Amino acid sequence: MALSLFRTVRGRLLALMIAIVLPIACLTAAAAVATYRTVFEAIETAQMRAADDFAVRTRVWYRGALRSLVIGAATIRAVSPPPDACGRIAEKALASVSSYEAFQLRVSGRPDCIGGIDASIPPGELAAVASRLAGRAPIKLWVGTEFTNARYDQVTIARRSYLAIYSEFDEGDALLLTKPDPLDDTFDLGSSDKGMMAALLRRGGDVVVARGGAQSDQSWLPQAEIVPTETAHWSAQSRAGPSRTYAARMVAEPDLYVVVSFDGTAEQAAKAQFYALLLAPLLTLALLGLVYMKAIDQQCVRWLRSIETTARARSSSASAHVPLTEEMPRDIRSVAEAFNAMVDEQEVRQSKLRVALDDNRFLVRELHHRVKNSLQVVQSYIGLAKRDRQGEARMALSDAECRVHVLSAAYRFTLADGEMQPVRIDLFLEDVVAMVSSLILTRTQRLESRIETQAELPIDRIIPLGFLIVDVVSRALRAAPGIGLELAVTDAGEGIIDIAITADRATTQLAPPRLFAGLLMQIEAVEVSSPQGRSLGVWRLSHGLPRKGAEAQPSPSAGVISTPTPSPTNAPAGPI
Repeated sequence: MALSLFRTVRGRLLALMIAIVLPIACLTAAAAVATYRTVFEAIETAQMRAADDFAVRTRVWYRGALRSLVIGAATIRAVSPPPDACGRIAEKALASVSSYEAFQLRVSGRPDCIGGIDASIPPGELAAVASRLAGRAPIKLWVGTEFTNARYDQVTIARRSYLAIYSEFDEGDALLLTKPDPLDDTFDLGSSDKGMMAALLRRGGDVVVARGGAQSDQSWLPQAEIVPTETAHWSAQSRAGPSRTYAARMVAEPDLYVVVSFDGTAEQAAKAQFYALLLAPLLTLALLGLVYMKAIDQQCVRWLRSIETTARARSSSASAHVPLTEEMPRDIRSVAEAFNAMVDEQEVRQSKLRVALDDNRFLVRELHHRVKNSLQVVQSYIGLAKRDRQGEARMALSDAECRVHVLSAAYRFTLADGEMQPVRIDLFLEDVVAMVSSLILTRTQRLESRIETQAELPIDRIIPLGFLIVDVVSRALRAAPGIGLELAVTDAGEGIIDIAITADRATTQLAPPRLFAGLLMQIEAVEVSSPQGRSLGVWRLSHGLPRKGAEAQPSPSAGVISTPTPSPTNAPAGPI
């Protein structure tokens, strides 16, 4: 890492610390994760091997019992003893092997040969078991070759559990029932993990043999049975409640399978080792980083913070300066001195700006006053001149007075606070409508306004808007004595308003003057509907967003405002 890329002391120190600590932390974490995965894979492999081991033991035992069955059946078939002697021969053969309880041989064309040690097993039960097993598919081959088609199962006869070994040959079949006791030695855990449990299960959760015969305690088995197709490994909640790890292996399809359970001691030890390998180096690096950061804070950051505090304090105290001490590093002291010099220069500039701003505000207020007075003088002169005129001359002077009032109102609204600002359309048009009503309307005429917007326009657009409305209204009032007009301003969408002027009856449409197109261009308006019938025209123009907070200030012009008819003293002497 090129430390020269960092221009500050703090940046270089932090970059150096990160360049040292980050690679070490990444390597430590990678080594811990790799070790953790290796250990967990070894644990999982060992658990699967344990299940395979118990499955192989069980399969070997079943093969031994199957060999005994095949040899006994082949011997009896070869000797072909009389029916009464066949049972005695079978009983002697069973007595020579511990835990063998019953034997049945069925050969086509011969009587069934049945022998047993346990008299509680009826011959009919043996025939039923043999018939049921004959309808199942033979067990799948593991390795090598099978010397007969065999089926394995667990059956209950007279409330006793027996292991059934069935063999099928061309002329018939043979069945052997044994006690589960020989499998106790097969499932002897020996010196294995104390938390490991093993069992031979039958589909449905019935335990055939468990941990050397301890079949009564089944709380370690999983709550939800999972029958493996071949092998399976999963973690689930046991019947007793705690979570355990399970490995399973199929022994004899489709019902018999081995399940081995582990209490998770090995996994917990692996996790503890992982956290130790991961956290110990990381905590050491973190402690080193904290010490390093403390040194940076004491030797660098606290001086920078003093500059920052002074800079923020300037909002309340314009003359705040950074205190200089001998303990400051040279480069930070240089920055502090430059900051103090900048503060001094800024104070001088701000003082000059304040004086200039005060002068500017005074000039704006004075300009506002002069413009307003000048327009009022012009309007007053027009009003005085109108007194001595009648007919068209008086109407022309009234029109001129209305236009001067448009200018006066626009400047009054835009300079209301001493600074140029947009003008609200509703307030401005209400003032214009009131002036038109007082200067131009006759007793028989009527002008109403319905302004439903609080949008704003700059002065260079609001003045031609007022001129346009005065022009259209004055031309209509001149052409039709006794007419009633309505000015409607409505919102037509986001940032768009429609301005419509309608009459209470159809009127003769007069051609607008040439300056009318220029007014539309200055307003940036588009004529939506040309004058026809009762409509004197509809224009659409865009504007900025409504003023912030306008929704909370209802317009005084909401609804229809009816302007009273002016008194006869203000009305022109003659029809308009």
